[in-house]
Amino acid sequence: MGWFCYANLATRNTCKFRTEKRKKKIRLHHSVFKISVHLCKPPDSHHRMFIYKEAGIRGAWKQWFICSLLSLLHGVISETTRTLDIMTKYPLIDGHNDLALRLRIIYNNKLNLINMHNIPHVATDISRLTAGHVGGQVFAAYVLCTAQDKDAVRLTLEQIDVIRRVCTENPELELVTTAEGMRNSTKITCLISVEGGHSIDSSLPALRMFYQLGVRSMALTHTCNTPWAESSSSFYRFYQRKNNSLTEFGKAVVKEMNRLGMLVDLSHSSWETARAVLNHSTAPVIFSHSSAYTICNNTRNVPDDLLLRLKENGGLIMVNFYRSFVACSNIPTVSVVADHFDHIKLVIGTESIGIGADFDGAQGFPEGLEDVSKYPALIEELISRNWSEEELAGVLRLNFLRVFQKVEKVRDEMQYTLPSEVEIPFLEANNSCRVILTNPVRYDSSYRNGKTSLVPVRAIAWFIILLIQLL
Repeated sequence: MGWFCYANLATRNTCKFRTEKRKKKIRLHHSVFKISVHLCKPPDSHHRMFIYKEAGIRGAWKQWFICSLLSLLHGVISETTRTLDIMTKYPLIDGHNDLALRLRIIYNNKLNLINMHNIPHVATDISRLTAGHVGGQVFAAYVLCTAQDKDAVRLTLEQIDVIRRVCTENPELELVTTAEGMRNSTKITCLISVEGGHSIDSSLPALRMFYQLGVRSMALTHTCNTPWAESSSSFYRFYQRKNNSLTEFGKAVVKEMNRLGMLVDLSHSSWETARAVLNHSTAPVIFSHSSAYTICNNTRNVPDDLLLRLKENGGLIMVNFYRSFVACSNIPTVSVVADHFDHIKLVIGTESIGIGADFDGAQGFPEGLEDVSKYPALIEELISRNWSEEELAGVLRLNFLRVFQKVEKVRDEMQYTLPSEVEIPFLEANNSCRVILTNPVRYDSSYRNGKTSLVPVRAIAWFIILLIQLL
């Protein structure tokens, strides 16, 4: 369709454009021009081809400039309209959000102090989730690595509690535990993840109890090693070891997650741990908030060889927006984030890609992607790079649902497998807060009176057992 710029002689202040199917009115304001614009058919013989300007300045080059500007504007409007149409049809499922952490830090989890539709000092609330066309959000129950070997389990339970409350006390949200629940809900669905294997304190029963509370995903590590898996970070010195990135107990954790139907999350795990898990897991795994190492060489990101292994596994990488993981030394922009999507698409295709922005888990996101309302900016950028609706539908939600459903299928195939009773060897997880359960020790009256102490026979027996393990 050709473009014609002309003025109606009767009104003498209108620049009109037409297409055969659409009519829109746009208002432009400029220091020299003020023009009402329509998208419409080319002019007939009753209209002269000219531009009326309030300042009275005329010229063919001015006509060309305005027509070019309006033509460009129409293209932008078309991409924006297409973005919103696609996101309305396929509401986004984001793989990682740390709102619960911010609620604890800022409000001590006191939800009665918070208007969930408008929360200051965070990147996530109901109003912005709605504006961002979010249809599902995986909320992380995260506690700091400094809680490892202390009260990490209790703190994690409190974070699960606050997520459950947020998602059940607000009518716009719905707590779900299945792929079908996410697919069919007309609300913003909530799925609970645990971020960091230190939260289970090396206990498979604790893992199972988290599942009973609605947890459907767990990252094996955060920025600290656990006694059984290795982190991509060396910030903390917990459980340093060599050539043992996934211990036998770590393999038992992965197998039990497969049996339960929990998503194994490899974000924050070392590359060696990720490779070991990919060798061992019978279900697809995810990187819930990681980006492409080739674009930004941060060890939190995923190198190409692991991307290829992930594709073989049928898993998913959900791209992180945090500036240090997407831009490295460059200025973080929407375009740079899109570069990660393009690279992963080139290496393993779009069916292995999702979005896990990591909002509220970090400080510093690209301009234009500052909070959960801004997801459309990324989708519009990908549209401008010729991503199809089918590819974007997968990235937005269908890829995650497919992977989650496959994890549930593996669970169903293991329904006759009994819960694992594997325990971590005491010496592998030994710390000052870990005890060996024995009967209470009795002391005679002379010990209570401060005279002679008797060494219990049971204590000697346990000492001998530990000595044998050490040898």
